Amino acid sequence: MHNKLRNFKFDTDLREVSPWSTSAWSHTDLVRLERGHVAAQFWAAYVPCDSQHKDAVQLTLEQIDVIRRFTEWYHPRLVLCTSSEDIKSAHKKHHMCSLIGVEGGHSLAGSLAVLRTLYHVGVRYLTLTSTCNTPWADCSHVDMPGKKPEHGGLTNFGKAVIKEMNRLGMIVDLSHVSTGTMRDALEVSKAPVIFSHSSAHALCNSTRNVPDETLRKLALNGGIVMVNFYSLFLTCRDTSTVADAVAHINHIREIAGVDNVGLGAGYDGINYVPQGLEDVSSYPNLFAELIGTGKWTADDLRKLAGLNFLRVMQHVEKIRDEFKRANVPPYEDVMPRQKGTNNCTSQANY
Repeated sequence: MHNKLRNFKFDTDLREVSPWSTSAWSHTDLVRLERGHVAAQFWAAYVPCDSQHKDAVQLTLEQIDVIRRFTEWYHPRLVLCTSSEDIKSAHKKHHMCSLIGVEGGHSLAGSLAVLRTLYHVGVRYLTLTSTCNTPWADCSHVDMPGKKPEHGGLTNFGKAVIKEMNRLGMIVDLSHVSTGTMRDALEVSKAPVIFSHSSAHALCNSTRNVPDETLRKLALNGGIVMVNFYSLFLTCRDTSTVADAVAHINHIREIAGVDNVGLGAGYDGINYVPQGLEDVSSYPNLFAELIGTGKWTADDLRKLAGLNFLRVMQHVEKIRDEFKRANVPPYEDVMPRQKGTNNCTSQANY
């Protein structure tokens, strides 16, 4: 739609509307979200890696604007939520939360001021990398055979990004990052982290999945892995079933614990989905499958469905409040300039 929403009918079943009806990448609309009993949805303000060092900040702000505009357009079925209390309040009123995440640290253009500004316009998680390294963090591609890390994880500036996110109350998201970046972020962050859309490496050895060693560290951190439903991350093939998604959920529960697993399907960002989990209306199928295993109590399922994420968000807010009480000022670290990779900038010496 090129950010033009006037003729976008998000309140209809898009399976019946061209071009979404023929797209393997389309799984979401208000009708199917309500059928799937979705109460809160993170929308990813994602911009491509080729915008890095160019217009990534502008494009990211435009995506945030899209999220806020269509949330307002469909209010009160959708309401903008920026806190755990907002989520709980919306749930009581049977409204659906729109939350904003930014996928890819290249959207910061190496500026903590941009990070702070994103928080002020409603962003509540940042995925540290997308499918490219930033000048301060390695992405998962460096763990592929024949590849090698550029930074070995997080640089000193990357660690300052984590600290400023903790101070702001923005959730650190480690989906897409390298194992070195996972390690460094877990060492630096005082708040729980998330993997917003990843699965278990032990069951499918994609570098986008989380190794058992990291799952154990995550349990100590109090964070969660929100399981991705992309077939290539579930079975390492382009076909999968709801049982494969359940296997990943159960594995993460076994290694990290029932308090450390959630749901982060990746709908509208994936093109191969499991049989039985074709779109956002399919969540009841997942819970029926989990109940059928006999391993999940009602309380366990509530944690998976959202209470685990809510706990993480509340803890992140608690850490933010501790920073406030301690009068910790904004971090002012500046990313060192790197030859050939800096944004187009003026020559002014501020």
